[in-house]
Amino acid sequence: MRVGNGFDAHQFSSTGSVILGGVVVDDTRGVEATSDGDVVAHAVADALLGAAAVGDLGDLFPSSDPAWVDAHSMTLLSTVVRRLGGLGYRVTSVDVTVIAETVRVSPHRAAIRANLATALELSGDAVSVKATTTDGLGFIGRDEGIAALATACMERSG
Repeated sequence: MRVGNGFDAHQFSSTGSVILGGVVVDDTRGVEATSDGDVVAHAVADALLGAAAVGDLGDLFPSSDPAWVDAHSMTLLSTVVRRLGGLGYRVTSVDVTVIAETVRVSPHRAAIRANLATALELSGDAVSVKATTTDGLGFIGRDEGIAALATACMERSG
């Protein structure tokens, strides 16, 4: 069994949409990012890469490479899952916490879980998505951005 943690945070912007786990959860603002800025997908991908001890999302998809401009983060996550599968790893469970002051996760939780389960090749009961606030503290508390923390468990075959 291998365990990894991932974290991602992005500042809000006046253009685009806030996307979590491939689901548009706020279409009144977006996030500053090279890709679509999906903090859930980014945190999960980094958790998986950390569990396998093979680097991080920036190693595979550097923001300096124009190929990743406006990339769909769920596609990047699926690519990570396939690469790790090629190394003999199988994801067994994922737990994600979204940290935001005003973005509401609960109306979208089922869709986010379903999207993650599909990308991770898991059943829905192996994917947890929760949310919390910072009670007004820091950049998240001032509603200037959003973050996600993920923990992933994997097994290696053979």
